[in-house]
Amino acid sequence: MTSRDVVSVQRLIPSAPEPIFDLLADPEGHSRIDGGGSVQGARSGGRRLGLGDRFGMDMRIGVAYSTLNTVVELDENRRIAWQTTTRGPLGSFVGGRIWRYELEPVEGGTLVTESWDISQEAALSKPFVRRMEGMTRKNMAATLERIEELVTAEA
Repeated sequence: MTSRDVVSVQRLIPSAPEPIFDLLADPEGHSRIDGGGSVQGARSGGRRLGLGDRFGMDMRIGVAYSTLNTVVELDENRRIAWQTTTRGPLGSFVGGRIWRYELEPVEGGTLVTESWDISQEAALSKPFVRRMEGMTRKNMAATLERIEELVTAEA
């Protein structure tokens, strides 16, 4: 893994970690928080994710596609991460990136770190995916802003 394999953004959100984690742990809400606009909807939302759970997402970046995600890290109200692959036969040739959210209670709220980790990305797709780093960083910042808007509006 190189330092170029992980891109992270942070935001101090004036909220306890629990409502933030609740948003992240339910795939149904991911389209509401997606700062890039690519998440169209969950195929298996309305449930709280656990370690090892799988969930599908309908996506769109130019063309429609779907992903299969597996929760690979989970520490209630502190960390959640899922690994994204492509459905079907292409799944072994593309995908593998990990989306990680870390929540640290601090004075004034919760410091939220979103990371895009391509260290396990498939060799075939990694060069293409790496070129999306700038756009991904911008989209992650927008995601954290949306999370803040949602949790502070519901408070």
